[in-house]
Amino acid sequence: MPNQVLIIEPQNELKFKVDFAGLFELGHTTYMQLTNPSEHTVLFKIKTTAPKKYCVRPNSGVLSANSKVDIAITPQPVHVDNTEKHKHKFMVQSVIAPEGKTNIDQVWKEISPDQLMDYKLKCVFETPRGANLNDSGDTAPPAEIAKKRAPVEDAKLLTKTSFPKSENLESDLQKATNEVIHLREEESKLRHENLRLKEELLRVHQGGESRMPRGHSYGPEKTEQIALMPWIATAIGMALLGIIIGKFLM
Repeated sequence: MPNQVLIIEPQNELKFKVDFAGLFELGHTTYMQLTNPSEHTVLFKIKTTAPKKYCVRPNSGVLSANSKVDIAITPQPVHVDNTEKHKHKFMVQSVIAPEGKTNIDQVWKEISPDQLMDYKLKCVFETPRGANLNDSGDTAPPAEIAKKRAPVEDAKLLTKTSFPKSENLESDLQKATNEVIHLREEESKLRHENLRLKEELLRVHQGGESRMPRGHSYGPEKTEQIALMPWIATAIGMALLGIIIGKFLM
């Protein structure tokens, strides 16, 4: 197997933010940059061991000589169990484009495995406090873990002694959790629709350029940074805050 011709940043790890319940942080996107320092046109694909948990744009394309592209990796609003975190990995596959071939899909079908250049990156999950979590839990030193947990335990004790437990608390929390999941699913649908519209706009733009004469069979792929619609994240954040405050005031 030949050495990877592309320069990949970050080199070893892709970092994602999760809360203490194991849910991906809403609206957070991790970026990976591919650079082609060679004088050849290079085809690339991005693969992952957990395709249902991540949205990758673009997940394949063409890099002309001395060009680069940013890959946006956006987690879905789903829960990640500790037992599966160490299984999440990404792989960049690339191959030098054969001369005279214009059908990219056909090139990938005909290419032999010994011509592929593979590069793997592991996923690292960070909690709001900045601690990295893997399949064994918090990797911080024991003393640091104790310091982190002490305020949490004190808060739990204060809550138990100050407020009587409501008989319907579990039911209320379950309803709040379901509402949060529903809001995240709606936000994810809107985000995908936004990406789809941007991709269609890019295809129309590239279609117009394809009618202009070019000197090479492969044209440089133009990418756009994904807009995550900050107003949606703000609205959902306010809704979540209202739900949490409302549940504990009732």
